[in-house]
Amino acid sequence: MIKLTDRQKRILSFISKEIEVGVSDILDFLNKNEIKISRFSIVRDLNVLIQNSFINKVGGGRSIKYREVQNSPIHKYVDIDEYFEMPQDDRKLASRYFEFEIFKKLENIFSKENLIKIDNLNKKFRKNFRTISKTIKKLEMERFTIELSWKSSQIEGNAYSLLDTEDLIKNKVEASGHKKEEAIMILNHKQALDFMNKNSSYFKIISIKKLEELHKLIMKDLDINYNLRKSPVGIVGTNYKPLDNEYQIKEAIQKMIDLINDTEHPIIKAFFALSLISYIQPFEDGNKRTARLLANAILLTYNYCPLSYRSVKESEYKKAILVFYESHNLDPLKRMFIEQFEFAVNNYFKS
Repeated sequence: MIKLTDRQKRILSFISKEIEVGVSDILDFLNKNEIKISRFSIVRDLNVLIQNSFINKVGGGRSIKYREVQNSPIHKYVDIDEYFEMPQDDRKLASRYFEFEIFKKLENIFSKENLIKIDNLNKKFRKNFRTISKTIKKLEMERFTIELSWKSSQIEGNAYSLLDTEDLIKNKVEASGHKKEEAIMILNHKQALDFMNKNSSYFKIISIKKLEELHKLIMKDLDINYNLRKSPVGIVGTNYKPLDNEYQIKEAIQKMIDLINDTEHPIIKAFFALSLISYIQPFEDGNKRTARLLANAILLTYNYCPLSYRSVKESEYKKAILVFYESHNLDPLKRMFIEQFEFAVNNYFKS
């Protein structure tokens, strides 16, 4: 994920407090704060902020101004390392408990530039997918299945290596020195992906029943209760408390489902599934796994490239989720999502 320099963070903060600013305004601001810098360096910093969709350029020529793309707290830049330097009990939460108001905050999650980039990448994916042979498609889907099953399980603490995961999925050989549950977790990912691929249009319209069916596939034989939970659940690493009764959980999930079904762009649909299932925590366990799989089911349904998360560090994924729980800020998770989409297009189903 992007990490801004201290100077870039200062410039972004200054722009966010103004309507529009020019390079001279930024230069004056930095000089007043005893930061000596050339106009060239400011322009270079501004280009970094533009490339990462933090600001837009307005006007042209000598009258060019800069303004913040998103000014809602849900989109603000957050330095992950700085955020987690603060002890868990000292971090200030937007709300310690689940907020139904979150659904009203989820506007303009992706900028126009974000969606143009993603759609252009997906054109490349669709072209590649059309031109490769059936044999290569099958082999690539197998590779994708292995890598997603491995990484998604690793994020949840599974200690299987990528090669052990390959041996398990292809040859049904369990790795020595590992718990039986680790093998089951991985194979459940494969079964869920197989179901999604065989029923490509099934998740075009989402329902509670379909969500529970997917969760059941992912949690099969893991001694976890299926269906929406009926009791409280805690989350390691945060003081955020999800809803604690099944009636409100069902209400929140239905609101999420309505939002996904009413949303037009497949990428936004998938991102809502990824983030909101994790935030609502509707099941006793397996929430983030279900979120990742449902997001991919949506992407596959609409012929968008699925995400394996292969290059994500599990600690960074968890931190991006925790930031959303605590501050309602989706910027780190959104940037990770876009980065992984680009990674997937450039690494799978290539012609």
